[in-house]
Amino acid sequence: VLTTDERVQKFSFTGSTEVGKKLIAQCASTVKKVSMELGGNAPFIVFNDADLDAAVTGAIASKFRNAGQTCVCANRIYVQSAVYDVFIEKFVAAVKQFKVGNGMQAGVDFGPVIDAAAIRKVTEHIDDAVSKGAQIVLGGKPHPYGALFFEPTIVKDVTAEMQVAKEETFGPLAPVFKFETEEEVIAYANDTEFGLASYFYTQDLGRAMRVSDALAYGMVALNTGILSNEVAPFGGIKQSGLGREGSKYGIEDYLEIKYVLLAGLSK
Repeated sequence: VLTTDERVQKFSFTGSTEVGKKLIAQCASTVKKVSMELGGNAPFIVFNDADLDAAVTGAIASKFRNAGQTCVCANRIYVQSAVYDVFIEKFVAAVKQFKVGNGMQAGVDFGPVIDAAAIRKVTEHIDDAVSKGAQIVLGGKPHPYGALFFEPTIVKDVTAEMQVAKEETFGPLAPVFKFETEEEVIAYANDTEFGLASYFYTQDLGRAMRVSDALAYGMVALNTGILSNEVAPFGGIKQSGLGREGSKYGIEDYLEIKYVLLAGLSK
């Protein structure tokens, strides 16, 4: 009814790209205006000149909030070679401090994934990465707290040939890739059909401008791991969606422009 009834003039959906495509097709029967906030595959880039402590804090906020289950969670963490080992050392030390458990209890940092299928997907991505040469440096298996709990996991030496480079994990897996040059990491970051959120850390103003412009994403966060707020135009490009939520642009998505030409009135 929502997609095919002519009384419904606008349809908005937040969910997977696969379902979004089906809904767009259904809305076509009434040429209905749509907003789609769909899947993501967010890159999180750390350059050699970054504040590493801030980058670790941002990576945790972006990757592990809600156990990695948001559309803007970092899915691929790229770290430049000169700081790669130090970043991983700091990242592991920080994630080891997580308290896993019931989120309704005080002091708990990290809860469960949504269902058994999520556990299977995280496990599949880890197994695929390890089989192709990646190394688990933290976690890597279900957590003893309960059936839908999975250990916060960090994997290093990840490459573009692994599943996690192409697919959104939507779970507590942080794969860390190494890169050498700015041009190389931009190519890696943009090598996806998705274009929702992206993150990078640098102290170089010129690089900040260049990379912000080059990243093919609807949203770019510089030196922070949190980019969502009510005044920001939230949304993506490519197969991450259509339209925006929040800000004046989100309101405009629910409006139509009307042109009125007035001529010939005497009074």
